Amino acid sequence: MSVSINLCLTPKQSANSDYIKRSVAAELRVATDSVSAFRILRKSIDARQREPKILLTIEAFIDGETITNSYSKPEYQDVHNARHEVIVVGSGPAGLFAALRLLELGIKPIFLERGRDVSNRKIDIAQLCRNNGLNSNSNYCFGEGGAGTFSDGKLYSRSNKRGNIHRVMEIFHFHGADDSILYEAHPHIGSDRLPLIIKSMRQTIIDCGGEFRFQSRVDSLIIEDSEVKGCVVCDLLQSLSYTLTADAVILAIGHSAHDTYRMLDAVGVDLQTKGFALGVRVEHQQSLIDRLMYHGTPRGNYLPAASYSLVTQVDGRGVYSFCMCPGGHIVPASSQQQSCVVNGMSTSKRASAYANSGIVVEIQPDDIPAEYHGAIGALEYQEYIERLAYQHANAQGAFTQHAPAQRLRDFVEGKESNTLPPCSYIPGIVASRLDLWLPPMISKRLQQGFRDFDRKYHGFLTNDAVVVGVESRSSSPIRIPRDKETMQHIRLKNLFPCGEGAGYAGGITSSAMDGINAANSLVQQMQKRLSNKFC
Repeated sequence: MSVSINLCLTPKQSANSDYIKRSVAAELRVATDSVSAFRILRKSIDARQREPKILLTIEAFIDGETITNSYSKPEYQDVHNARHEVIVVGSGPAGLFAALRLLELGIKPIFLERGRDVSNRKIDIAQLCRNNGLNSNSNYCFGEGGAGTFSDGKLYSRSNKRGNIHRVMEIFHFHGADDSILYEAHPHIGSDRLPLIIKSMRQTIIDCGGEFRFQSRVDSLIIEDSEVKGCVVCDLLQSLSYTLTADAVILAIGHSAHDTYRMLDAVGVDLQTKGFALGVRVEHQQSLIDRLMYHGTPRGNYLPAASYSLVTQVDGRGVYSFCMCPGGHIVPASSQQQSCVVNGMSTSKRASAYANSGIVVEIQPDDIPAEYHGAIGALEYQEYIERLAYQHANAQGAFTQHAPAQRLRDFVEGKESNTLPPCSYIPGIVASRLDLWLPPMISKRLQQGFRDFDRKYHGFLTNDAVVVGVESRSSSPIRIPRDKETMQHIRLKNLFPCGEGAGYAGGITSSAMDGINAANSLVQQMQKRLSNKFC
């Protein structure tokens, strides 16, 4: 038989499988040899006390019983000759998981991805980091795997309402992710591992009969009688356009496809302005964050690089940490020429000497200046801030991916930084008065937010830390409205917006679940139409 028990261990004890086994036996009051096997169901860190503890939920197998599979592997159908085809625009987590679900349901997915495959995308990113130019179609935001592939790979979501979070982890695991993502409280793959997993997902889709068309940008939708029939596609490699029709279109464009939003607006697709966030990325030495989060306890060899989650309210708006990357790097996340956007990433080992996080201010539609109006007004305001950051980092006309930066305490106290501390941002940082050129509704709230965070973790507000601008792509400023029940666009049939780009998700896991739900709804609507046709 098997039994589930909870253990509270020191970090060193939790790293020793023999010790865990003995602890299981002691808890069950049986001989150690009676525990034939065990597996971890959940693992978390309790760092509230001075001595951090590891909390484990263990499934133990007794008296010779062996471990059985804890979940069913996905069963993908051969869709080479499928009767129905669906265009999937964008190969980020929403698009990939929508396509994998379509395979389970016997529908052929055809991907249209403006960026390059994940291997060639690495080349474009390397050129970007060396200040050798931005490929506006293949970068940290665009390309196979989406923005999450090269920005850390955290798989944490606070909401179970969208669907089965654990099923998303199982599919990642099926395609090569470590066992740990099945039980870690805050699972993380890492930007060094994700490309291999993305390749494996692509291979599954191709083997089953799906298609990938890279460097294929959607320039328009084919709309007839309020129904989407397909797309007008630009083959970027051959510089030619063609039309592609299908039974439906899943729109999983990601939060940075600004030109696609403008195209949708131009062809009459309803769009809505929504709240988003703007701010900076702050970077500390990881050793400081370890000391603050672990109450001075040395991290040693058994505790992971410490992370934090911070939130406060300033003048009626939230100020909070976003995409915290322990042991990580700051990366250039621009997708447009002459703009400066930063994000964070970390590898699977989180071994960098730096810890960085977005610290952003909640922006509501009413906060946006009046000159930025209409459905894409918030997007235009976001772009304005990104151009400001670029201009202040390239005042001498260098045209690089340099980013504006300021020491943290100088930013809060409104002082110029005559020198800057070491920073993980490879293209390079330039001293700039972010406190002056960021709009006051953002800079003033950030300043107070940092003071509030320092009261919670004294030492957080230090001039050895640096703020780098701007963190502006934490979410989309636009929502593509859809029907709550069918997940179709509110006015156009056969168009299924999903993921971050549709304004209904935030992060890899929630986007993946939204993609799965879109695929399920699409097939349900398709079945209804077929049923009505033959009634």
